[in-house]
Amino acid sequence: MTGANRVRIIGGEWRSRVIHFPQAAALRPTPDRVRETLFNWLGQRLDGLACLDLFAGSGALGFEALSRGARRVVMVERDRATARALRDNALKLDAKGAQVVESDAISYLDRASGPFDVVFVDPPYASDLARRALERLSPCVAAGGRVYVESGEPIEPGPAWRTLREDRAGAVRYALFEAAT
Repeated sequence: MTGANRVRIIGGEWRSRVIHFPQAAALRPTPDRVRETLFNWLGQRLDGLACLDLFAGSGALGFEALSRGARRVVMVERDRATARALRDNALKLDAKGAQVVESDAISYLDRASGPFDVVFVDPPYASDLARRALERLSPCVAAGGRVYVESGEPIEPGPAWRTLREDRAGAVRYALFEAAT
């Protein structure tokens, strides 16, 4: 992160570009170090992939994916001002593959237009939203797709998911899952 209410894209076409977001109590962009690890796990390029950024917040994960070649990223954000900032940043970056959906993330999953190759789940830490999202995500994920989850607590994916990688950085716990077969 490069300061209050802004975050720097760390790789791809928009490397070093800064995106801005409004002040919100629960908004906490994924730290640079964690994003770097995540995109090392996924591969530096996401060429042609469809991604879903649930609980999009600052948009750091979604814009990072687009910067690294994702064809489409649906960013789901329920806060109106934050969703407006996501749209503004998409315009500023000329991010043609960005789609911002102003909605509750769990409700969105009931009508999602997948399948998605990569899903980012980064809800407010003091909630059960990561667990609830994982319970509903299977029908939205493409065969061989991956799901990244970030939390303040250990992440229990449930029987539908197999853990590929997991790590922590300070208070941030994060893991990459794929469908259990």
